[in-house]
Amino acid sequence: MKKLSLIIIAILLPLVTFAQRGLNIGYIDMDYILENIPEYQEASAQLDRRVQEWKNEIDSKRREISEIQTQLENERALLTKELLEEREEDIKYLQDQLTEYQQKRFGPGGDFIIQKKKLIKPIQDQVFTAVQEIAERRKFDFIFDRTSEIGMIYAKSNYDMSDQVLRIITRAANREQIETRKDRIELEQAENRTVAQDSVIQARAQASENAKTERELYIEQRRRERDSLRAIKKAEFEARRERILKERKARQDSIQAAREALQQKKDTIN
Repeated sequence: MKKLSLIIIAILLPLVTFAQRGLNIGYIDMDYILENIPEYQEASAQLDRRVQEWKNEIDSKRREISEIQTQLENERALLTKELLEEREEDIKYLQDQLTEYQQKRFGPGGDFIIQKKKLIKPIQDQVFTAVQEIAERRKFDFIFDRTSEIGMIYAKSNYDMSDQVLRIITRAANREQIETRKDRIELEQAENRTVAQDSVIQARAQASENAKTERELYIEQRRRERDSLRAIKKAEFEARRERILKERKARQDSIQAAREALQQKKDTIN
């Protein structure tokens, strides 16, 4: 509670001082700005068309899976257990592929989010540049975007009290952690460390970061191996599907040939 009080005091005292001369505050409506920029509207329309193409592809894949499922149900009684399991595995594979495609296009890190950011970032940069220019020319202290989750998009640097708050928190935390004479000695040593000693500590931190990078490279290698296995499985599925289609065509041709031979025999007898 005492720590929180110190932080609040550090924040409020400067604001009280500045409030004596009055604050100059403005706001923008980013949605309104975007709606009135032709370049943004054109790019947004292009993105909408691309999104519709992705949705059409998803619907097409869904219909394909549904047709295969219906065909399987119609042929279920004629299939051996092995063939039935194989066909069901193929359907499961297609369903997994569809889910993966949906995530690729519309997931949290999917193409839609990436393209949306690429679309809006150049406009945002222009807006922020214009806001900076207006703020400096008209002496604004703060400017907000009322439609944004970010809220404040401009503030004078002399209102930034982040370092003050950090110093208060750090001092308070260090004092609270000093419970023994050993802790007090260690704190004093930390405050009196030389540049060389700090360099050693930084080197250790860098070594830890390098180890983290090696771990990330290992994870990336495992991901590539999984992608390779997935590609092999897809190739096997396509080959198996082609074989099934050929066998089905051969059966259909055989049945048709038998029917034609039977019809010719009947025509000969008659």
